[in-house]
Amino acid sequence: MLDLPVRASHLALVLTSDEKLQEREHLTQLCQRFGAQPPAKEADHYSAQFDGFQIRWEQHGEFSTYTFYAQDNPEGPFTKPALKSVPIDWLAMMPGQIMVATHAAIIADAPDSDSVADEESDSHVSIIAEKYFKKNPVVGSRVTGGAARVFTDFRIHNDGFSRFLIVNRDLRPEQSGRLLHRLFEIEVYRIMALMAFPIARKLNPELKKADRQLYTITSAMTRNDSNDGELLDELTTLAAEIENHISSNHFRFAAADAYYHLVEQRVADIREVRIQGIQTLGEFIKRRLEPAMNTCRSTSTRFTLLSERVGNASQLLRTRVDIIIERQNQGLLTSMALRAKMQFRMQQTVESISIVAITYYAASLVGAIAHALHAKGWPVNPDVAEGVAIPFILFIIGLGFRRIHKVIANTTE
Repeated sequence: MLDLPVRASHLALVLTSDEKLQEREHLTQLCQRFGAQPPAKEADHYSAQFDGFQIRWEQHGEFSTYTFYAQDNPEGPFTKPALKSVPIDWLAMMPGQIMVATHAAIIADAPDSDSVADEESDSHVSIIAEKYFKKNPVVGSRVTGGAARVFTDFRIHNDGFSRFLIVNRDLRPEQSGRLLHRLFEIEVYRIMALMAFPIARKLNPELKKADRQLYTITSAMTRNDSNDGELLDELTTLAAEIENHISSNHFRFAAADAYYHLVEQRVADIREVRIQGIQTLGEFIKRRLEPAMNTCRSTSTRFTLLSERVGNASQLLRTRVDIIIERQNQGLLTSMALRAKMQFRMQQTVESISIVAITYYAASLVGAIAHALHAKGWPVNPDVAEGVAIPFILFIIGLGFRRIHKVIANTTE
């Protein structure tokens, strides 16, 4: 809850893991300087009232915010911002990189406002622009059910801060705090969302290069004389490069989309009503931020689709390589089958010759035995004995080879 009128300064800083630890110690030092209770060790938000100003600290996923409040506007809303009440040496040692710096002030509406001013005429807005925004084009609207009017130019002024001016008509103290908080969130989330835009622009040439390379590879795949092995190597390298881009920047693009939705939600929360003659905050943000977000989404989507196309091309090429290898294997098996058949026929030929040779030697052995018996006086004709033995020898040898074939067949089974 804030006492009106009030001045506020808001800082958003991006921090590394080490800087987040330093930040907590740095905030503790400020509390000790003013004799206040520091934040708890695991706390991610903190607020306290110090001498001359009030502080609100919040730690988010990749950034932290500091909001400083000071009551009254003795010299005008932006002449002495709330940040002037904070020790300058402590501010100079804040860890992290400042991403957003903005001043805001809630001032009372002029008691003698005439009916023209009450209707938010162009002349009234021109006076505000000239007095507080250095004649820059002003964006504004009635907010919170008409209880206040908000004006800004979304410009960085000479002091390095942007500005929000809230003209109070019927704001309650609790409404003023919520309104300031939402306006600061709009500015922070808007800038955080835009962090992805330079990355998208940087990746655009890489995306075009990868697309052309994929087209070259797929065109080569249609030719019969292409080297499928080399094409597959090129596709694998291209797929690795694309996946590297996707994994390296997926978080930033996803975060940008989430921040943009938060901006839209916060704009809806302040319940804008148009002021005649000027853009509302929502219109200004939509016209400036939405094209950048569309570029980021388009880049992310194109990389995802390109990865799918590379995967499809790789699958197609691998299928073709597998078919070629299968055909080669089939040819090799056919050749091996033919070679085995020839070897079998040669084996049969050799086996037949072997039978004849064995029969010859066995018959010769029978003839030799018959000659020996004839020489001993036995009534045996060696030639007849040898000729008669030949059929029996052939029969016995045939049975032997048949037995051997059965043993080999049983062994292979």
